[in-house]
Amino acid sequence: MTTPRAIQKAFVAVEQSEGVGARVRRSIGTPNLRTLSPFLMLDHFTSTPGAGFPDHPHRGFETISYVLHGAFDHEDFAGSSGTIYAGDLQFMTAGRGIMHSEMPRTNADGSPTVGLQLWVDLPKKLKKCEPRYRDLRDKEIPRIEADEGKVKIKVISGRSHGVDSVQELAYTPVWILDIEIKPGGKVTQNLPVGWNAFAYTLNGTTTFGAEKGQQTIGAYQIVVFEQKGDSVSMEVAEDVKETGHFILIAGLPLDQKVVQYGPFVLNTQDEVYQAMLDYQSHANGFERAKGWRSEIGKSMT
Repeated sequence: MTTPRAIQKAFVAVEQSEGVGARVRRSIGTPNLRTLSPFLMLDHFTSTPGAGFPDHPHRGFETISYVLHGAFDHEDFAGSSGTIYAGDLQFMTAGRGIMHSEMPRTNADGSPTVGLQLWVDLPKKLKKCEPRYRDLRDKEIPRIEADEGKVKIKVISGRSHGVDSVQELAYTPVWILDIEIKPGGKVTQNLPVGWNAFAYTLNGTTTFGAEKGQQTIGAYQIVVFEQKGDSVSMEVAEDVKETGHFILIAGLPLDQKVVQYGPFVLNTQDEVYQAMLDYQSHANGFERAKGWRSEIGKSMT
C-alpha cells in the first residue's frame, strides 16, 4: 500500500522577460522557491523568431529542454549542433564548461516555439566532468495508458506502472513524466522515497493530493509535494471540459551547498569567482570560447 504525498505549496509561475525577446514563466529559481534540490530552475518559455537565447556559458549543472510546440536549434563551441522538435528533449551536461546558443525555428504558421527548460544540479564530484549532450526523440519515449484510457503518460525518464524509460539520460537521477488526464480520470503515480517532487501544470484543471489535502490547480502553476510519502494522486473532475495536462518531476536531493551566479552553479564562492575568471580568460574548459560566435546566434546581432 502506498503513502500519498501531501502538497507543500502551490503558486502561479509569473511571466517575465528572459534571453533576447523571449518570455518565460519561471517557478523554481524565484523568491517563492529558490531551489528544490537537485532542481535549480524551471522555465516555461515562449520564443518567436528573432527572439531566443544567443551565445552564453554554463558550468556545474545539467539542463533538460523539452519542446512542446515548434522546434529549437542548438549549437556550441565544440562544434555540436542540432534541432529538437515538438515532443523531443535534450539533456545537456555543462560540466566544467560549455558555451552555446539556443534559438527557435520559424514555424510555418507563425506561432511561437514553446517548451520547458529545467536546470538540475550536478553532484560535487561531477562538476568538472566533460560536457555532453543526449537528444531524446519523441518516438523513443515509452507511453502507457491507465484508468481505461482516460490517463496517458509519457515515461520520459524513470518508471510508471511497470514501464521504464530510456536509461542514462542525466548524471543526477531524475524522473520526468508527461501526464494527460481526461475528465473523470484519475491516477496514482509511485515516486522514489526521499526524492523531492513537483508538478507543473500546462493546461486544464487537475486535482492533486489525497482526501482532505486535495487542491484543484489551474494552468501555469507549480505544485510542490512534501518529501514524506511514496506516491502522488491526481484526478480531473468529470464535469470539466478540458483535459488536465502537466509534467510530474522528481529528483534525488543532493547534500551540498549551492552557490550560483547566473549561469555558473558551484559549491563555494571561490569556485564561482574561478568560473568567472576562467570564462573571461578562456581557460579550464572555456578555451574554445575565445572568438567563438554561433551561426544561429548571429541573427541577434
